[in-house]
Amino acid sequence: MPEEEKKEEHQPQETPGAAPESDGPPSPEGLDAIKAELEAERKAKAAVEAALAEKDARIAELEAQVSEAKQAGEAAGAELAQLKEAHSQAVAKYLGVVRLANPAIPGDVIAGQTIGEIEASVQKATAIAAAVKADLEARAREARVPAGAPARGEISVEGLSPRDKIAAGIQQKGGTS
Repeated sequence: MPEEEKKEEHQPQETPGAAPESDGPPSPEGLDAIKAELEAERKAKAAVEAALAEKDARIAELEAQVSEAKQAGEAAGAELAQLKEAHSQAVAKYLGVVRLANPAIPGDVIAGQTIGEIEASVQKATAIAAAVKADLEARAREARVPAGAPARGEISVEGLSPRDKIAAGIQQKGGTS
């Protein structure tokens, strides 16, 4: 029996979907089946190749779109840089104009990197200048001295010695002592 087991092991086993082995030419039905199978494989291959070609075309289209988007992004970046430079120049010119328009405020007090910041510094400086002006005016009113000499009036002789009374009388008459 061991020899029979060995013979069974060496015999080829049929695999599903494989053409049966035969000693002679295939039958007409077998040829038709093989031709149909080959035709189906050709159609499948053509369908796969068409799908691959379609995918390659789509990839090329998307790569072109990416390239266009990159170019547009670079152009937008360059335009943004130009706009930032123009904005900086405009803000600097505005700062100069605001300083000229407010001569009562020291130029270094008015500052800022944006128009809003410049406006805020002008408002703050104007408020400070108004407060200082009001303080100086109040101090000036307190220390105000009337202009000119006081009006001449009678000299009071009360409390003067007789000698001082005589000197005051001579002085009123226009004489010198």
